[in-house]
Amino acid sequence: MITLRNITLRRGTKVVLDDASVLLQPGEKVGLVGRNGAGKSSLFALLTDRLQSDKGEVDIPRQWAVGEVAQNMPETDMPATEFVLEGDVRLMAARKALSDAEAAEDGHAMADAHALLMDAGAFDAKPRAQALLMGLGFKGEQVDAPVNSFSGGWRMRLQLARALMCPAELMLLDEPTNHLDLDALVWLEAWLQRYDGTLIIISHDREFLDAITKVTLHLDEAKLHRYGGNYTAFESMRAERMEQQQAAFGKQQDRIAHLQKFIDRFKAKASKAKQAQSRVKALERMERLAPVLASADFNFEFKEPVSLPNPMLMFDDVACGYEVDGIENIIVRGIDRSVLAGQRIGILGANGQGKSTVVKTVARMQRAMGGKITEGKGLTIGYFAQQEMDVLRPEEGPLSHMVRLAKEVSPQAREQELRDFLGQFRFVGDMVNQQVGSLSGGEKARLVLAMLVWQRPNLLLLDEPTNHLDLNTREALSMALNEFEGTVMLVSHDRALLREVCDEFWLVTKGAVSPFDGDLDDYQRWLLDQSKEAAKAAKEAAKAMAKAGKSTVAPAPAPVAAVATPAAAPAAREDRKLSGQARQKLADQTRPLRKEMDAIDATLNKLADERTALEAQLAAGSATPGQIVEAGKRLKGIHDELESAELRWLELSAQVDAIHAAA
Repeated sequence: MITLRNITLRRGTKVVLDDASVLLQPGEKVGLVGRNGAGKSSLFALLTDRLQSDKGEVDIPRQWAVGEVAQNMPETDMPATEFVLEGDVRLMAARKALSDAEAAEDGHAMADAHALLMDAGAFDAKPRAQALLMGLGFKGEQVDAPVNSFSGGWRMRLQLARALMCPAELMLLDEPTNHLDLDALVWLEAWLQRYDGTLIIISHDREFLDAITKVTLHLDEAKLHRYGGNYTAFESMRAERMEQQQAAFGKQQDRIAHLQKFIDRFKAKASKAKQAQSRVKALERMERLAPVLASADFNFEFKEPVSLPNPMLMFDDVACGYEVDGIENIIVRGIDRSVLAGQRIGILGANGQGKSTVVKTVARMQRAMGGKITEGKGLTIGYFAQQEMDVLRPEEGPLSHMVRLAKEVSPQAREQELRDFLGQFRFVGDMVNQQVGSLSGGEKARLVLAMLVWQRPNLLLLDEPTNHLDLNTREALSMALNEFEGTVMLVSHDRALLREVCDEFWLVTKGAVSPFDGDLDDYQRWLLDQSKEAAKAAKEAAKAMAKAGKSTVAPAPAPVAAVATPAAAPAAREDRKLSGQARQKLADQTRPLRKEMDAIDATLNKLADERTALEAQLAAGSATPGQIVEAGKRLKGIHDELESAELRWLELSAQVDAIHAAA
C-alpha cells in the first residue's frame, strides 16, 4: 500500500502540503483533483522521488515498478515501436543481460537471460507495443516511423504508450487525455479499466474520472482529503461535508458569542468573577473551527451577437485539405450541408479524418480546395484553435492582444476598460503585461476565450477548447455556450461538454461529412466495438506470430463484413472466363513466392519447437553444466536464424502484395 504520514512539502515559499496524511490500498484507482496550481504534479514528483518532503514519511513498497508519462518531448530517430518497447523495464533488463552474456560468451548467463526474456514476454512484446500505438490512434504505416517525424502532440502519445508498456504496480498519469481525441480516449478508458495495478490519475475530464476511478483524493488548502467514490460522488460528498462544516462553524460562533457576552457582562462583578473566569478558560481551550472558504467560481458569458444570419453557412460540394510544396492534399470532399442560426453541432470522427481541417477551412485559416462556401450576411466568426498559439503572439502580453483586437472591433475601448475586462478572466495586476509565451496552458486558453467574448461572434468554432482548462473553467464554458444565442460548431474529446452543449452531431469519416444518427452514447458504443474488434484481431495475430516465431507489425482492425445482397444480374460467361484467366495468371506469378514462404513457415515452426524444447530442458533444472552452455549457445543461434527467416518472409510477403496491387 501507499502511505503518506504527516507530509509537509514546500516549493519555494509556497506550502504545497501541510501535515498531510493518506492511505491508498493496492489495486485502487484514484482520481487526484484540485484547482490549478494546488500542487497535484508536485505530489506525483514526491511519489517518484523527484522531490523530497520537508517533513513526514512516504512509504511505497520497494519492489513496485512505477509507470509515469515523461513530460519531455523526445528527440530521436528511433522507430516508434522500439521507443515504446523501451518503456518495458523488465524486457530492457533481459535484453541487456543477454547482450552482456553474449559479449562474455557465458553460456550459463545466456540461458538465464533467455529465461528472463521469456518471463518478460519478449516474443510477443512487439505486437503488444504496436497494439498500444494503434489504440492511441497511430496508423499501421506509422508504428515504425522515426519518433522525430511526429509532431509534439503525437510524441506525447508516444510517451503515453511507453508508460502503458511498463509492467508497473503503480501507474501515475498526469492529464493523459490532453492530446487524445474521442476514439483514442475511449480506448484508453477501456485499457485503464482492465489495468489491475494501483492507478492515480490527474484529470479535468469528469466522465473519464467517473468511468475509471473508485477513490477521489482532493488536494485543497495544502491538505489531502480521501473520498470513497468517483468524481461525481466526490462532489456530492464534499458539498455535504462543507455544509456540515459551515453549520458546525456557525454553532461554534454562536457559542463563542454567548461566552464572550457573559464575560463582558460579569467580569467586573465580584460575585460573578469566578464564573466569568471559567468562561475565559473555556474560550482558551476551545479548538476553533475554520469557516468554509470555497475557491471563487469562474463565470463568464458571451455577449449578444449583433445579428443572426440564417443560414449562416452553406457548403456546396466543398473539399477541404492542405497544400504542401504546391501539391494539394484533399482530406474531405463533397460537403453539401447548411449551418443554421442557433444550431449546436458536435463534430465527431477518428483522428486524422479531417475534423480540424474542416473547422480551419470554415474559420478562413486555410482555403477550400474545391466547391463553394457561402457565408450569411453579417457573419462574425469566433475561432478557438486547438493550438492556442495559432492565434496568439508569444512575445506580447494579454493587454497588447486586447488593445490590438479592440482597434479592429471596438475602437472606442479605453485601456482601463480592457484591464477590467481581462480581470474577469483572472488576468490582474502585472499579469496583463506578462508575455503570453510564458503563460500556462490554462491561462492561454482563458485569454483566447476573452478575445472570443470581446468579438461578439454569432458563430463559434471551437477546436478542443478544454485541453488545458480545469473543471471549474470547463463548467463555466459549458454554461456560457448554453446561454449563447448564436451557433456553435464544437470539436472536443470532453464528453460532458459535448453532452451539455450539442444537440446534433456530424461525423467526419472516409473522406466525407455526414449526419450521425444517434447520441454520444451510441457513438461511444460504436467506438468500443471497433476497439474490441481491433484488439481481438491483434491478439489472434500475436498468438499466431508467437507460435510461428514471427514478430511483425500488428494488423489493422479487420473490416466489418458487409451484409450480403443479391447480385443485380449474373455475370456474363465471357466476363467469368476473363476473370478466371486473370486469377490463373496471378496464381502463376505468385506461386514460387508462396512456395518459398511455406518453406520458411515450416522452418520457423521447427525452430520455435526446438527453442521451446531447450527452454523446457533448462527450466527442469536437470541439465549438466556442459548441456547448459550448449543450450545457451544454441538458443542464440536459433534467435539469429529466426530473425533471418522472418526478414525473408516479410520480403516475400511484400512482393506478393505488390503483385496483387498491380493486378
